[in-house]
Amino acid sequence: MNDKIPPHPIFATRRDFLRCSLLALPPLALPAVFPRTAWGSAGTVINVRDKGAKGDGHHDDTDAFQDAVDALPGGGTVIVPPGNYIIDAMRAVNLRSNMLLQLDPNATLTAIPNNSPRSHVIKVWSANNVRIEGGRIIGERNNHGGMGGEWGYGLNIQASNQVHVSNMHISECWGDGIWIGAIGPNGNPVVSRDVTIDNVVSTNNRRQGLSIGPVDGVVIMNSTFSNSNGTKPESGIDIEPQAQGLARNITIDHCIISGNHGTGMEIHYNVSNVTVKNCSFRDNLGYGLLTADAPSQITIIDNVMTGNGLVGLVIAGQSSHIKAIDNTLQGNSARYARRIAAAIASPNAAAQKRELRIDPETRDVTVSGTKF
Repeated sequence: MNDKIPPHPIFATRRDFLRCSLLALPPLALPAVFPRTAWGSAGTVINVRDKGAKGDGHHDDTDAFQDAVDALPGGGTVIVPPGNYIIDAMRAVNLRSNMLLQLDPNATLTAIPNNSPRSHVIKVWSANNVRIEGGRIIGERNNHGGMGGEWGYGLNIQASNQVHVSNMHISECWGDGIWIGAIGPNGNPVVSRDVTIDNVVSTNNRRQGLSIGPVDGVVIMNSTFSNSNGTKPESGIDIEPQAQGLARNITIDHCIISGNHGTGMEIHYNVSNVTVKNCSFRDNLGYGLLTADAPSQITIIDNVMTGNGLVGLVIAGQSSHIKAIDNTLQGNSARYARRIAAAIASPNAAAQKRELRIDPETRDVTVSGTKF
């Protein structure tokens, strides 16, 4: 398990098959550019300690954090010095537009145990121009009071624009370390746009390292999503907006997806224009990377998939307009002794079957430059 933030990594539905056990044009998403003045760096600066936060690992600091956020007039910066700040995830710290939450690298937000199926440590809902830098979030999975639900989040971003999260470590959440999605009914949600996750570690969360719902423009780079375990699908990254809306223009670049108890990364229906490049998918118990249902315009390029329990790369369901270029697939399907035996008997044919699978229902799939 990678528990350090890497300076720059070297590089059933999901519940039954992961539902059925995709690469075309590059996505349009580009890293969002945030004018520094949008966070009021030259304006109001508030230290959570000045609002009563103690950071002693015992005192409930939720009100102090929220008071600091709410005291920003029209934007500004909230500073979080070193310490262990106890946060009531049933209330959460609710960020607002045009602000920077600047956490010291030795600042930790620790969730108070609860018995609810749904909770959040930090929420960014219906906000614009928000930046979060540094620190740690520790969820309450180890002391959770119930067994139901799977929606205990470390960081929840919904219906928000121009959000940038960097240099953060998130772990031990009852559900997902990070959720990026929308607010609103199926077919007509308010989606999140221009969200960047950079140099973040999300590890040992119960459901997923990162889940992505309806969005338009997300960049995930230089980050690690590892050791998801506890309730299915247990993936590192899951892009599954389902019927709520579309997830499009997504880039996953220079990330490590490893040690998850499910599939490394899943891409499902209502998803288009996704590029996955320069990533390492290793030692996940399921597939390395799976496209299922009917995603389209997916590009998978220059990735390494190795040591995964099932097939390294699976293009399944009605996935269409998929390009898989110059990927390295090696040592996958490790959970099946019969495939290892077949590989000894017929190395070349068996290698491709255990490393790469393309289902007959797929359309317009191009695979080239694969190294087995």
